[in-house]
Amino acid sequence: MCEEERSFPVSEVTLHALEGTPLQHDAIREMVIATARAIAERQGVNLIKIVADDASVTVQVEGEEIIAIGLVAELRRLTTNWYHHKFGVDSLWGE
Repeated sequence: MCEEERSFPVSEVTLHALEGTPLQHDAIREMVIATARAIAERQGVNLIKIVADDASVTVQVEGEEIIAIGLVAELRRLTTNWYHHKFGVDSLWGE
């Protein structure tokens, strides 16, 4: 089987805010999306799709579900840290 014929699994995970709509502001939403892309690039993950609405972000990656979960966990950690330092609020996503 040549490389072009290989089929890779695709996994999708959604990170939801526990309450409210923290991504309703374009600047915050764009920061979350940019951070997800940066994590994927840094880790060599093929990010197929990223979709965000006012209360969640969904990533679709090439690979097993654990890869998507790891990306979203790191996204939550980094964006919560950024949000806390920028706005003085404990969590972007809720605890």
